[in-house]
Amino acid sequence: MFRHLHREPGFYKRLFLLALPLILQNLITTSLGFVDTFMVGMLGQNELSAVTAANTPIYLLQIIILGLLSGGGGSPTQVQQAPAHKPPADDQGAKFVSTVLASTEDVWSQVFNEAGSRYQPPRLVLYTGVTPTACGTGQAAMGPFYCPGDRKVYLDMDFFNTMSRQLGAPGVFARAYVVAHEVGHHVQNLLGISGKVDSLRGRVSQREQNAMSVRLELQADCFAGIWANKSQQAKNWLDQGDIESAVNAAQQIGDDKLQRESSGVVRPDSFTHGSSAQRVRWFTTGYRSGSVKACDTFSAQAL
Repeated sequence: MFRHLHREPGFYKRLFLLALPLILQNLITTSLGFVDTFMVGMLGQNELSAVTAANTPIYLLQIIILGLLSGGGGSPTQVQQAPAHKPPADDQGAKFVSTVLASTEDVWSQVFNEAGSRYQPPRLVLYTGVTPTACGTGQAAMGPFYCPGDRKVYLDMDFFNTMSRQLGAPGVFARAYVVAHEVGHHVQNLLGISGKVDSLRGRVSQREQNAMSVRLELQADCFAGIWANKSQQAKNWLDQGDIESAVNAAQQIGDDKLQRESSGVVRPDSFTHGSSAQRVRWFTTGYRSGSVKACDTFSAQAL
């Protein structure tokens, strides 16, 4: 069969057109580098949209070319993705994440009650591979993320291995910090903060949009600190090493550190998460104060 196709007129041209989208996709994925691979999930919907926007033209190009090669008629070829798999019921890592999520629910229920409101907790989705979300297709390589469209926190358990081995952020409480950060985005969604930031999309420059994203992310770090503060008051289950583990995690995922490691060049105007020092500062602010008012990153003159 291959010999028959080999002799068909225009075979190599058709083969090149078929392979071109895959080549381009690989080049784009490579150029995104380490930062986009592991940082997207930490930012939630904005980053998920960014990854989807980067990949969509490639997928469309694949579909168009496949249609041309088949004569342009009928439905385009569908690319099947492997279904998401949940961790086993006795998975200790999954149990730990569920325990942390329950603790965040206790803390934020208390905070909302004190403010005369009722907290609506997010749902947790643990998966491996890919999973459908209201914000698009979630992929394991994206890391943890929060989707405001369905109010769910998505977490691929393999990301914790990535934290330890590649990001230099080991430790059980570093994992708890990640969960609490994503729950922080949920709190922002309930308070209408993330919606206001999203409403500015397309109305401000990319530089201003990045700056707003940084403030949003730092506030989620601060909210994670609030959880640590109030959880410690209720359970007295943390020691100094746990806090240091969370602080180290915040340092390892700062934009400046990741940019320096991936390209050797630090571009503050392109930050979307905040520098290592900023992330540590705002987590620490939340932990020391335990106050939502102290986490007003949008009014802070200096981050």
